[in-house]
Amino acid sequence: MNILQALFFPPEQPGGVSSMVPYIRERFRKIGWEMELFSLPKRIRNKGREDVEFDTFDWRPYAGNAIVDKYLQTYKDYIWWTKLRLSGQKFDLIHAHHPIAAMAMKRVFPDTPVIMTVHSSFERELILNGRIATDGPEHRFLTSIYGELERHAGLLTTVSQSFANYMGQYMRNPAAIRVIPNGYDEKRFKPISHDNAVAQLVTVCRLVPAKGLDILLEACAELRKRNKPFVLHIIGDGPIREELESMAKRLGIYDDTIFYGYMLHPEELMPFFDVFVLPSRAEAFGSVFAEAALCLLALVGTDVGGIAEQIDNGANGLLVPSENPAALADALDTVISDPHFRYEMARAAWNKAKKSYSLNRVIGELKSIYVGYGGQRDSAEAESAADSD
Repeated sequence: MNILQALFFPPEQPGGVSSMVPYIRERFRKIGWEMELFSLPKRIRNKGREDVEFDTFDWRPYAGNAIVDKYLQTYKDYIWWTKLRLSGQKFDLIHAHHPIAAMAMKRVFPDTPVIMTVHSSFERELILNGRIATDGPEHRFLTSIYGELERHAGLLTTVSQSFANYMGQYMRNPAAIRVIPNGYDEKRFKPISHDNAVAQLVTVCRLVPAKGLDILLEACAELRKRNKPFVLHIIGDGPIREELESMAKRLGIYDDTIFYGYMLHPEELMPFFDVFVLPSRAEAFGSVFAEAALCLLALVGTDVGGIAEQIDNGANGLLVPSENPAALADALDTVISDPHFRYEMARAAWNKAKKSYSLNRVIGELKSIYVGYGGQRDSAEAESAADSD
């Protein structure tokens, strides 16, 4: 089979998609399947000129809004780039990993089956980052896209039951959404035996309000007041980095905190730490928790979205309410103070991640889907050939 994996960002960008899709391609190629990765380069801006229409809603009432206009232009750019680069090519199946990619591919290849995996929610991220208002025009436009995806994709999948429930609010048949949690190549993650005299806490994320790093800094300031020694490692970059650095100074924990900036392969450094912590305000899946578990780190996260589906509180990690620095400080205090408990949770998290989030499991599920949907095209072409004879 010849399958196109249609991404939005180039595969070297951080995030759950980049942590999985290139490795999926590698595995399928080993068994003789043709598979390409396709994405929109950042340099492509304002090239698309075609008029666009949606079948399930009218976008015109939302026009003139900066975020909506940018989204529509990016959609047009993706169509332009797809026609430029893929004109004349044929695929048995297209697997899209972003709504814009799915809609553009269906427009350029109307007769090719398209399946769509929704990895996250752009509108929820914008709300949590303070850029749009709940139920505002941008929110209504972006949530209307789910209905458009439902109309045109042969299959909609997502990465957690929590996010499937969220998407289902905006669809006619939410029961049709299939949940396929992310999977990871275990060979990338190599736990390392170590004995740190001071507990090493690490978080890996884009530095935006949605990730709750302000809550983490407040919790760490409380640990400092309790005389609990720690070092906090923050791997990632983003628009609020300076704000977070200033906050760490104001709280008196700057000397205990290391800001690394963006790192392409944080999994190479993570095994040397002790605790992974991320108090996200929302998370469709939270790929970095599974990655940290495969590095044999203890997990501390918020009881939201896909994080709560990965962590069984008290067994393979600790869950705390979001927006609660005191509860987060208590959880961190527990894992800092009790290294044996910390190790037992890390071991349990590692076992669950190997079983539930293995790349082999994802490959098996996708192979079944690809054969089913790609086979529909093969059957249709065979029938067409038979009719012409």
